[in-house]
Amino acid sequence: MTALALLLIPMVLGGITLFFLGEDRRLFRRKILCVGAVLHALGTASLHVPGLAFGEFYFITCDSLGLLFLSLTSALFLAASFYSIGYFHKVAPQSREGVSHLYVPCMLFFLAAMTLTALTTHLGVLWVAIEATTLASAPLIYYHHHPRALEATWKYFLICSVGIALALLGIFFIAAASKAIGSNLSVTTLAASAHKLDPRWLRIGFILALVGFGTKMGLAPLHNWLPDAHSEAPSPVSALLSGALLNCAFLGILRCYQICLAAGLGPFANRLFLLFGLLSLFVAAVFIVAQKDYKRLLAYSSIEHMGLLSLGVGVGSGFGTLLHLVNHSAAKGVLFLTAGHLVLTYQTKKSSEVQGLLKTMPASGWLLTVGGLAILGSPPFGLFVSEFVIFRDALHHGHFVASALALLFLAIIFVAMSQIFLGMLGGEKRELKQPMEKRKWLIGPPLVLAAVVCLLGVYLPDPLVSLIREAWGLLGGPR
Repeated sequence: MTALALLLIPMVLGGITLFFLGEDRRLFRRKILCVGAVLHALGTASLHVPGLAFGEFYFITCDSLGLLFLSLTSALFLAASFYSIGYFHKVAPQSREGVSHLYVPCMLFFLAAMTLTALTTHLGVLWVAIEATTLASAPLIYYHHHPRALEATWKYFLICSVGIALALLGIFFIAAASKAIGSNLSVTTLAASAHKLDPRWLRIGFILALVGFGTKMGLAPLHNWLPDAHSEAPSPVSALLSGALLNCAFLGILRCYQICLAAGLGPFANRLFLLFGLLSLFVAAVFIVAQKDYKRLLAYSSIEHMGLLSLGVGVGSGFGTLLHLVNHSAAKGVLFLTAGHLVLTYQTKKSSEVQGLLKTMPASGWLLTVGGLAILGSPPFGLFVSEFVIFRDALHHGHFVASALALLFLAIIFVAMSQIFLGMLGGEKRELKQPMEKRKWLIGPPLVLAAVVCLLGVYLPDPLVSLIREAWGLLGGPR
């Protein structure tokens, strides 16, 4: 019953904090959040134990692809939960107004929705789970209760609702292509009977699913919600939006891609992945060059890396793509959690007003250095390895033009982001708007994630390699 437990733990704890704890029990609520995160992480870790029965429950199951995404979600949620203890202890009192009492229950419901996304191969349940992530995370984006947060939440709802509607339409077309063969909409059933699917309906269904779920993933041109939402949400929420929520939408696309591959439509789908990947890299490069808000800068960096994931699938680099997924989640967790500490201390998100960071806040300065170098794909960090594998495979498969364009966009992004990071790290000390307090909860979680990013640049654990290979095997690659 591990599957059911992984869903019930955050749902039950979220219900308790929502209905039975008053607004004056903030610290106790955050402790419950950490307890839920730890229990969920232990349950997820147990799934990696060889020979342990998972326990299926109706449409809930777990394959290697879902387990990879679930593990990333659980690990990042654990870091964000403990970080929240220090973050909301130090946050300005006026920011606690509005919807602050919803933070913990919405976080736990958010975790439950992302868990369901990873633990189902049923397209209908998958769609419901991804839609539930929107409903659970919207109040978190509106946490600070000011006009910019309201605008960001409205954009998030509106644009993602359009996207999720297109995705639902795509699932209808995939169901029509099955001619009732896969009436239960199971990816496994549809893939096994792929030779009987109508390719015309399946092509239309995949296009709609790619555009629909791609909206939630942050692929251009329907990425407009992402910079506002990531920038205005509290930093632990921003880390989850970038490092976990976008992954859930990507998983939805990969489930539909499984069916296309089994039906022999791999080349058709790969061309679409290439198109959206290059377009996302181009859009990210254009907006990063002129960006002055460092949280929005990280948001556009997420669009860049979602484009790289799409490009990786398009060029047939399965191992590189899934490894990049792991590295990006860890690196973006480091950067958004560090950015949260900067916002609390400097009381600004303008990069020009944050200078001399290595002298003023050495711990956060070094975390920003490590996270910045990693997210830019510099050696010896994990993202350099995954990007190298993606471009190696792209050249091996003859994608010379796409590789050249992608490298050009990445070079522009590298120069622009490096200039901003160097300006924040160097220079003279700036007067701090808030007294600097050393809190282990604000430094510890991003420090652990930074260690993971560094480790994956020099050593890939065998269990991770095996899991990625098994996951890519479900998508037609070698195991």
